[in-house]
Amino acid sequence: MNIVGTVESLWRYPVKSMRGEQLQSAFAGFSGIYGDRIYAFRDAAAPAGFPYLTAREREHMLLFQPLFRNATHAVKPANQDEAEALPPGVTPIYGNADDLLVDVQTPDGATHAVDDPALIHLLKQGLRERHQLHLMRSERALTDCRPVSLFSLQTVQQLGGDLGISLDKRRFRANLYLDLHATDGFVEDQFVGHTLRIGEKVTLAILERDPRCKMITLDPDTAEANPAVMKHVAHARDGKVGIYAAVLTEGTLRPGDQVSLLN
Repeated sequence: MNIVGTVESLWRYPVKSMRGEQLQSAFAGFSGIYGDRIYAFRDAAAPAGFPYLTAREREHMLLFQPLFRNATHAVKPANQDEAEALPPGVTPIYGNADDLLVDVQTPDGATHAVDDPALIHLLKQGLRERHQLHLMRSERALTDCRPVSLFSLQTVQQLGGDLGISLDKRRFRANLYLDLHATDGFVEDQFVGHTLRIGEKVTLAILERDPRCKMITLDPDTAEANPAVMKHVAHARDGKVGIYAAVLTEGTLRPGDQVSLLN
C-alpha cells in the first residue's frame, strides 16, 4: 500500500449543474456521494441519452445555490451505523424524500423550493420555447458518467500555469479534491485501472479519465466563460482531465483522510 496524498476537500452538488456545497464528511455509497445530484431538470429539447438542462445551455444556472432543508438528515443514511455494524457490513438505506428536500437560493437572493414552478420559470428565461423543463428526483447520483469524480490540486495549479491564469478548482466540479504528494499535475491519470483506499475503509476503483465539456470554462462565481480553458484541455490532454471512480467499499469520507494506492 502506497500513500499518495490526502483529501483536501469534499463536495456535492444537490441539483445537477447548480452550485456545489463543501462538506465536513460525506457518505460514499455504491451510487455515489450521499445527496449528490439527486435532483435535475429534464429538458424536452435535450438528447434522449442526456436529457438534462445544464449550464452548457444556461450558464446562469451555475449561480443557483441548492441547500438541503434538513441539513442534519442529509449528511448520511439514517441507519448507516447500524448497517455497518452487521457483518460483513450491510448497505444502508437512503433517506426518504422529506429527509432530502432542497431549497434553492437564486442569484438575486430569493429562495424557492426545488419543486416550485417559479424556479422553473427563472431557469427558462432566455431559452427557446422548445426547452420545456420538469424536475427529476433520483435515488442515485445523476452524474454524467461514473458516480464519483476526483481531481488533484496539483492539476489545477498546472493547468493555471499552462494558461497563465489563476484557476478556481471549483470549475472542475469534483467530489473529492486531492492534495497529492507529487508536485506535477495530472498524476491522478496514473491511478486509472487501480484501486484507491480513502481513509480507513472506503475503496474506489478508478475507471477512466474524465472527458470534459464547456462546464470547465465557466467561472464558478460569475458563470463567465473562458473558452481557452477547454481549448487547452482539448489540445494538450485529449479533452480529458481528472478521473472517474466507482465505489467498491462504502463508508464515510473526511477532509484530511489519507489516499492510498492499493494495487
